[in-house]
Amino acid sequence: MKRPWFIPAAFIWGLFGLVAVEIVVTYARVPPAQLYHVTGTGAAGGFGRALVFLNYPVAVAALPLIALAADRLRDRPAAVAVAIVAACVCAVVFWPGVVKESDLDPRPVNALPAVGVGLALLLMWVSGLFRVRSRLHPGAVVFAILLLLLALPWIAAELGFYLDGVPLLGRIFLTGRLHDGTAAVHHGHHHGMDGILLALSALATVPLLRQARLRPVRSVVGLYVALELVYGLANVANDAWREQVVKRGWVDTAIPSVLRPSVSFAWLGIVLAAAAVATVILGNVRLSRTPALTRHLP
Repeated sequence: MKRPWFIPAAFIWGLFGLVAVEIVVTYARVPPAQLYHVTGTGAAGGFGRALVFLNYPVAVAALPLIALAADRLRDRPAAVAVAIVAACVCAVVFWPGVVKESDLDPRPVNALPAVGVGLALLLMWVSGLFRVRSRLHPGAVVFAILLLLLALPWIAAELGFYLDGVPLLGRIFLTGRLHDGTAAVHHGHHHGMDGILLALSALATVPLLRQARLRPVRSVVGLYVALELVYGLANVANDAWREQVVKRGWVDTAIPSVLRPSVSFAWLGIVLAAAAVATVILGNVRLSRTPALTRHLP
């Protein structure tokens, strides 16, 4: 039986769009004291937090998609120029202080990566990436389902409730129970959920690598996507371990935070793991492209 098709670009942007809507609604109705490092209230608070969300993680995930769109539009100088602008303003998110975990209220500079995200969407539409279909890989589907199961406490938090009263889930996950005077899993958005989104976006970007016409673009994007995947999973591990293991009192040792790059053993592990993952991704992409190329040989 043939595997079903899916549209990677629609999956990525649909996922980010759904979470953005959840953030707007929850941050508009939940008091800031129950959220995390925000002060805005009402609709302004909801849209403000969503703007920061467009910076991180959305702008981070948009960069390889911009490169793939530019590769398909390389014969159109105006489109390439737009892609360069989009990549530059998205990359602003990497500048220290543009997104601060200690202060997630929006600032004027946060508009720049958000503009880059909008341009990325436009470029992908014009380049035809939204028309690219790919068959679902069973391994990737299972992995994505496991990630979403792990994300259930964060999904609930994003919707503004705890899992304490939910049958079975309330026993498996620690969410509303107090830890040091606050809920184990605060309402609103979590960096563990950012990690889930980055990992899922990276998985969905892999099939689009087969559309790259220039080998350097394919290689650079493959390396970036591998780093995006491993980095996302490292943030998932950090947040989930702290909330579900350390806060239960089972252990005292936390997994180190890797939100920002640093000279550390944790980041050395991320880089090495990303190199290994990139080797697998690029190897599979080359193999999958070979039959399509040979069919056109005389």
